[in-house]
Amino acid sequence: MKSILVAALVAPAVAGASFGEWTASQKKVFKTREEFAMRRAIFNNNAAIVEAHNAKHAAGETTFTMALNDFADLTHEEFRARYTGGFNGAAAKKNTAPHVASARALPATVDWTTKGAVTPIKNQGQCGSCWSFSTTGSVEGISFLKTGTLPSLSEQQLVDCASSTGNMGCQGGLMDDAFQWIINNGGIGSEASYPYIAGDGHCNTSCGPCKKVASVATITSFTDIAQGDTDLATAIVAQPVSVAVDASEGFWQFYSGGVMTNKCGTSLDHGVLAVGYGASGSSQYWLVKNSWGTSWGAAGYLWLGRGPQYGRSGQCGIFLSPSVPNKA
Repeated sequence: MKSILVAALVAPAVAGASFGEWTASQKKVFKTREEFAMRRAIFNNNAAIVEAHNAKHAAGETTFTMALNDFADLTHEEFRARYTGGFNGAAAKKNTAPHVASARALPATVDWTTKGAVTPIKNQGQCGSCWSFSTTGSVEGISFLKTGTLPSLSEQQLVDCASSTGNMGCQGGLMDDAFQWIINNGGIGSEASYPYIAGDGHCNTSCGPCKKVASVATITSFTDIAQGDTDLATAIVAQPVSVAVDASEGFWQFYSGGVMTNKCGTSLDHGVLAVGYGASGSSQYWLVKNSWGTSWGAAGYLWLGRGPQYGRSGQCGIFLSPSVPNKA
């Protein structure tokens, strides 16, 4: 498998597309001429933003590129409303036992995508279920490390059923709460047995009378990682880590490669998965798996800036809420 950490970061095929080419690639159908005209104007404005940013990148003024993608006909306000906000950052952590940082030297790079511990990029769609994808990603990782087999786990089961521990389906949730539900439930089912529908399910649930699903992965506990660079790196050396970030800034919508170094906030609103770390030239980064499909980012992945310049919270708040599932 080609390493996501060292692979060339190429823009999606729609990077330089016209609105007509983009709509054809997306199989978009507009109900009225007015809607078509509105979306074309938004697309053209976004194309100008991407072009201006990439001109700065070519001049060496930025460390990452942008490209038009599946979100190219959305305003940034629409994008934020549909694809961020799924992490319930206001909720308290449920297990405050810190992860103990290792005193031994950490490896220069880590990339779990090359070791069989990471499933292919998934797509949450227009559902605030990022927390469930972050949860399944870290549970998939620890399951692989303990059993040698990588399961693809059901986000939809968490969306439909994990409200008993505090989650709210497409209206948001918290990875710790999802870990607790998996513990209480005695495991979680596979993606194949409980497929994702990008919405709140009703009858098709394993927590109701309509459908029961066999668990294919279990965990015994979870741990919240102490805040700091060494603690997060140490945790990543051991396994993929559930993290949350502030994805509210405009550059998140069209990021396509390179190290994201622009100033971020720390109001956590999006759950993702840290699957490694490395460096590109003099810029260090965290390797992050997202859940917005493969047209976004570097085939669905992000290089998020790392280093002391990002302060106690880390870039985009990545240090504020990391956690891992544990399996005996």
